[in-house]
Amino acid sequence: MARILILGGGFGGVVAAERLAEQLGDEHQITLVSRSRQFVFYPALVRLAFGKCERDDVSFDLRQSLLNRKVNFIEAEVARIDPFERIVTIAHGEVEGRLGYDYLIFALGRRLATERIPGFYEHAHHLLNVDKAIKFGKAVNTLQEGRVVFGQCPDARLPVPVYESAFALSRLLEEKGKRENVRITVVSPTTLEAELGDEAAAAALKKALDAHQIEFLPNLSINSLTPHSAITSGAAIDFNLLMLVPPFRGSSAASYVGITNQDGYINVDLTMRVVSHERMYAVGDCVNFAGPKMGHMAVRQAEIAANNLAAEIDGHQSLSCYQHQMKFVIEGVGSDSLYLHKDLWKRTSNCEARTFLELGQTCSAEILGSFAYIVQA
Repeated sequence: MARILILGGGFGGVVAAERLAEQLGDEHQITLVSRSRQFVFYPALVRLAFGKCERDDVSFDLRQSLLNRKVNFIEAEVARIDPFERIVTIAHGEVEGRLGYDYLIFALGRRLATERIPGFYEHAHHLLNVDKAIKFGKAVNTLQEGRVVFGQCPDARLPVPVYESAFALSRLLEEKGKRENVRITVVSPTTLEAELGDEAAAAALKKALDAHQIEFLPNLSINSLTPHSAITSGAAIDFNLLMLVPPFRGSSAASYVGITNQDGYINVDLTMRVVSHERMYAVGDCVNFAGPKMGHMAVRQAEIAANNLAAEIDGHQSLSCYQHQMKFVIEGVGSDSLYLHKDLWKRTSNCEARTFLELGQTCSAEILGSFAYIVQA
């Protein structure tokens, strides 16, 4: 019998648990530890903020879904990892103590390093959890006039909700007949070309921003906030309302184990094994791969890790390797949506403007399929 411990209840952890439960026999024990029993579908939080769906549409109770797949679930915080003794210490939950394992999948995601931006907690909104999305939506609904700034900090690594939110606000104000009363600005620490990694995608997005009269300010790094100003590398930008993606860092639970880079992201090889550690894998936002941190990447990495872990248990060689690709849709770019599919390890890309309906099975199949699979159970 192999004891498999999965840390993290996001896309990476849940998909890894599902795939392992499908591939391994009942004699093996799979346990998932998550700080919350609520699974959140993060790509829908912009829609939640703008009243296009409800809280229950973007989250559900994870415990019963995993039990249906014969996966043990523990709601607790991961306090410490000992990869040499193969023990994880958990605390602040329904169970506290030490859990032994034979194989480990680390999927605790990324940490929001809001402390790197003085004033962030007091003066900025973000859309990285359900409560914050709802709070931002309430602020939008009371907005009458002024300037709304959307942006991401250096090392934020999540551009999509910035642009989706800006377009969503523009449409909402147009419907209310108040668009002329509000100035919408998007601030980026880099250029669109550098942010998207594709000139055609950047040109299409800039055209859409201009069509919606959304101001775009490139090469400005937001360093601190006051109640009504974002202090950047070049100037102070006044705002009445601010939605900002903070810097990301790797999970602190792995930072002292000697398996991360300087920003706390875990070093893995292409099979998703942690470098220099046996029987240990990492998937999702916690891994040290360049580029943005997106749900479809976590899903694919989890599938690769599960395949290779199951093969390792059976005494076989690794079956598959991960290919680092970026796929995303920015919804609301006029009547269509912007679709970008780019191989981040090759100089090739495919950028097209299509309707969102056409993209349903093209861009988000990994994420939407996994979410639907979990919910149906």
